[in-house]
Amino acid sequence: MNFADLGLSEELQKAVHEAGYDEPTPIQAQAIPSVLMMRDLIGIAQTGTGKTASFVLPMIDILAEGRSRARMPRSLILEPTRELAAQVAENFEKYGKYHKLSMALLIGGVSMGDQVKALEKGVDVLIATPGRLMDLFGRGNILLTGCNLLVIDEADRMLDMGFIPDIEEICTKLPANRQTLLFSATMPPPIKKLSDKFLSNPKLIEVSRPATANTSITQWLVPVDARKKRDKLCSLLESEKVKTAIIFCNRKTAVRDLAKSLQRSGYSAGEIHGDMEQASRIAELDRFKNGDINILVASDVAARGLDVKGVSHVFNFDAPWHPDDYIHRIGRTGRAGATGTAFTFATKDDAEAIAGIEKLTGMKIQRVGDAELPEADEKPVQAKKSARKPKASEPKVVEPKVVEPKAVEPNGSAPNAATSKSTGEERRPEAIVEQKARPADKPKPNRRDTHDDGPDDGWNGPMPDFLSFGIEA
Repeated sequence: MNFADLGLSEELQKAVHEAGYDEPTPIQAQAIPSVLMMRDLIGIAQTGTGKTASFVLPMIDILAEGRSRARMPRSLILEPTRELAAQVAENFEKYGKYHKLSMALLIGGVSMGDQVKALEKGVDVLIATPGRLMDLFGRGNILLTGCNLLVIDEADRMLDMGFIPDIEEICTKLPANRQTLLFSATMPPPIKKLSDKFLSNPKLIEVSRPATANTSITQWLVPVDARKKRDKLCSLLESEKVKTAIIFCNRKTAVRDLAKSLQRSGYSAGEIHGDMEQASRIAELDRFKNGDINILVASDVAARGLDVKGVSHVFNFDAPWHPDDYIHRIGRTGRAGATGTAFTFATKDDAEAIAGIEKLTGMKIQRVGDAELPEADEKPVQAKKSARKPKASEPKVVEPKVVEPKAVEPNGSAPNAATSKSTGEERRPEAIVEQKARPADKPKPNRRDTHDDGPDDGWNGPMPDFLSFGIEA
């Protein structure tokens, strides 16, 4: 089967061929004809299957007929992050070069004035993140009554980031008889509820079992002592003869520290995480895509949606906190029919997370050397635990703060045993309060850090060329 068999226009087939694609992927072959027939659709597909083109290509042909009006986009694509929105815009520019379609990208960090001007000219395709779209809609800059085609991409990621209420509100402002396409790697109950509410008799396309890791990826679990992670990573980078790799960490600080450590060791490494300005992120990704660096250390802000050809390896330097993140992380390799290798480092504290991943994927990850968790030396940990058991030592931490004058005998002597016992009982609530107060002084883990750096704001850099608001013929 080729793209001509799917009913696409000759202009679109030419653009696809020039982009280097001759045969559609399974999801493209199943989805494109249904979209062209104006059917609602649910696409369940793992990352790296060509999902984006499965809705971008038919949309271009559908929108070829008709004319846009000021502030009334003809179609809307919702993406959870700026990176994904920018990637979809790049796809429209690549495949739509022989069509005269106008496009606007609504993401945080870009001047609202420029976005409003683009909307006032009228756009055929509006690509937006929910936060910025709701902001401009609230200001009266967008009317959605003329939007007859809605795409909700990465729906499970939308759920993770708390965007489902925004999506529900956006859906209520669109025409009831619109065409709606929903794509997701997994189908948790909240997404099923969303589809039941806003899609009409949708066609379900499932190219693989939900939450199943890509079979073209060789997966390894590496039991390791937490103190020896970096040494083990460097050892694998050498022994595996890694050409191009993405290394994932759970925290932004860990990303920065590991990238600097690899650079000091002579590796050509870069970093991308939520604390970086949007322009810096794009510049770092361009360096990685162009081969200026061959190792990219990333937080989960980069786990979904990045499409970089030729990534040979993925390393989970930190085991992901959520099983779904594992699927999307390792999906950066083994894309579009290629093969790849994924290594996941696991300390003794990661046993529960690994069990969750294996339960979700329905398979046991092969251990390096058939070792079982935990491998790390547990003696220091046992000694530390045993030191915490005697409760009698706990009040000593706060003893200087709780010795009250009333606890001293009138003759100035030290308190007797009964008094000591009494003050010990009086001290206990204060000790508990202080013990509870201490963790509050430490920064709590930010769930957004495992996905994105927050709502749609923070882009302080220049607009890249491929994010232009119009598509020339």
